[in-house]
Amino acid sequence: MTAALTSATTPPTVRRVRHETRIRPLEVTAVDRLTPHMIRIALRGDDMADFISASPDDHLKVLIDGPEGERQMRDYTPRRFSCEDQTLLLDFAVHDAGPATQWALDARPGDQLNIGGPRGSRIIEGDIRNWLLIGDETALPAIGRRIEEASADTQFTTVIAIPGPDDRQTFDTAAKVNSVWIYRPVADAAKAEPFMKVIEDVTVTDDTFVWIAAEGLVTRGLRQHFLDTRQHPPNWLKAAGYWVKGQADTTESFE
Repeated sequence: MTAALTSATTPPTVRRVRHETRIRPLEVTAVDRLTPHMIRIALRGDDMADFISASPDDHLKVLIDGPEGERQMRDYTPRRFSCEDQTLLLDFAVHDAGPATQWALDARPGDQLNIGGPRGSRIIEGDIRNWLLIGDETALPAIGRRIEEASADTQFTTVIAIPGPDDRQTFDTAAKVNSVWIYRPVADAAKAEPFMKVIEDVTVTDDTFVWIAAEGLVTRGLRQHFLDTRQHPPNWLKAAGYWVKGQADTTESFE
């Protein structure tokens, strides 16, 4: 499998933008079981007029009350936001029994949810025509949003690990997308081997932006493969551990 070969004229940069943050109360307006392991929840609030999410891989805080009344926070990607009707879509990957996942499983129209953020955005800028997006089910919201917001002259190759064929998603986009789906059980989500078997056959040119998001150790191994083994240019790669096995509410940054 080979990514498209197109010369980029400008090396990419990451521009950081800070946003004003506050707690916003929202109400569930719709719940959709997209796939067996993904729940999409539509939320609306009167305090969303100045809501900003400038990058497809932004994250906001979902605030959940714990069993003892304590506030628990989890990070989620704004999958889509409509300024017109102030509606926010959040996709919840069903891969653990944490408080946010349980809330999503129980959610019904009329339920309330507080969010905070995003407190900032890291915007990837430059003449990027070719992307390689690698991730697990927790990365699907960011992957889907980036693909759907792309222009028709953009080429994507995606390598996504999910529990099974019923968890595949399609994206409404003008861009060109070549998708590779890896099927592995949820219990193996913290293993890099399923990814490695596939990406070894992927040809990546220097002008392909490689974006990786999965479990922390998996992301670390994939990042090392591209930077050390393949000598891919560091400014053409961004990686993040969206979750860490055995550690609640933990992410890992590789910047």
